[in-house]
Amino acid sequence: MESNEMGMNEYLEILVNKYADMVLRLALTHLGNLADAQDVCQEVFIKLFKHQRPFNDAEHEKAWIIRVTINTCKDVIGSPWKKWFSPVEEITLPIEHTENMEVVSFVLKLPRKYRMVIYLYYYEGYKTAEIAELLNLKENTVRTQLKRAKELLKEKIMGGFDDDD
Repeated sequence: MESNEMGMNEYLEILVNKYADMVLRLALTHLGNLADAQDVCQEVFIKLFKHQRPFNDAEHEKAWIIRVTINTCKDVIGSPWKKWFSPVEEITLPIEHTENMEVVSFVLKLPRKYRMVIYLYYYEGYKTAEIAELLNLKENTVRTQLKRAKELLKEKIMGGFDDDD
């Protein structure tokens, strides 16, 4: 039994190393607050540890982690604690390439529903049908949210100027 437990610990360590950045980015995208995002990240991996059931494949594993992250973020948003404390405005974004900082700062200013679809579509590479399944939305809703998010981003980034595209 001890070798099985060691195998499980190694497996969980691999999953944490594999998904920690994604979970943190997703939570930060959803919450816009680094401290809360870190708490969500920790909570997701506690839930993963308690899950103790095998996944069908790597995609199922990733989808489960994303779904749990989103649900945990929703729990944080709905908690009475959030009603008492307002988020800190200035956050340090965990982004490696500084040229992406400005775009990410614009994305974080979008309404939450737009931030989520932008993140899942562009950063995680999910198709609209997959995003719809992850967020429990209709695919047309996801497409509309993506379109509106892109329009808002273009407006913000271009500073209100139209281009000919």
